[in-house]
Parts: sequence; C-alpha cells; structure tokens
Amino acid sequence: MRIRRWLRSLEPRVLAELDRPSLAWAKPWLDRHDLFAFTRRPLARGLAIGVICGLIPGPLQVAGTIIACSIFRGNVVAGVVATFYTNPLTIVPLYALAFQIGSAVLPGDQQMPAFAASADHGEWLRALADWVAALGWPLVVGLPVMGLWFATNVYLLFTWWWLRPVVARARRMRARLP
Repeated sequence: MRIRRWLRSLEPRVLAELDRPSLAWAKPWLDRHDLFAFTRRPLARGLAIGVICGLIPGPLQVAGTIIACSIFRGNVVAGVVATFYTNPLTIVPLYALAFQIGSAVLPGDQQMPAFAASADHGEWLRALADWVAALGWPLVVGLPVMGLWFATNVYLLFTWWWLRPVVARARRMRARLP
C-alpha cells in the first residue's frame, strides 16, 4: 500500500518537470501516451518493456526502452529502472542462459564456446565481445525468447501484486453480505 501511494505521489512531480519551457511542446503527447502515469497498466507495461530492453547489448538499453515505452504506452521511469537488472555481473550468465534456450529451440547440436578471460581490462572487454560474437544464432534466437518469458512473468507478477489488495477487499466485502 505504501509503495503504491509513493508511486502515485511521483506522478505530479514528474509532470511538473515537464512544465519546463523546453519540454512544453511535448507535454500533450507525453500526457496522452501514459509515459509518466504511475498507475497499474502503464507501470506493468514499462516494467515488461524494461526487462526485454535490458537484454539489448550496450548503451542502447535506455534508448530502446524509451522508444518502446512511447510506442506501447508504458511508464518510462519504470522501464528505465527495470533495465538495470543487467549489469557487468549479470550479463554473462544471462547470455549463457539465452544461448542454452536458443540451442534448445534450434535444431542440431550447438556447443557453447569457452570464455577466455584476461586480467587486463581492455583484453577482458575484447574477450567478452569475441565470446558474444561466437555465440551466434543460438544467442540471437534465445535472447528474444528469454526476454519475452521474463517480460510476461514480470507483467503478471506486478499486476498480481497491484491487484492483491483490491481482491482481498472484495472478498472481505463479499463475506460481510448476508
């Protein structure tokens, strides 16, 4: 309950930021598209979009989230925050999982290439880029499948969490009826 109230209290502050003269031209479009609405559906859509776009490589995650949220009317703030589940510590296991999913979907036998890590920072980044490139089609197929699975679960879990007090109140009211 407190989190929902806090999320709803964010909306006027975010919309007040849009009253700046430099953003006045975009305010009618942004208001109409629920990009900064802190209600159930835009928040759930924003989280789902952020989870999918979090799997996009590199610095394109936030830009992809903003574009997708504007197309699908998701909350931009929730979407951008949701992209942060991918970071340098989690991206390698996520890509390895995506490779496994992709190799399960694709015909044939795909073997995951070995990751040759180095202590040097520049060498490590180059080794990571080479490893991701060597993952090939199983990664290309596995990332969208995994992203859609994550997004569906995040959307459903958030919707369940948001509606849980409403359902409980309806049950209590129904139990009071004679």
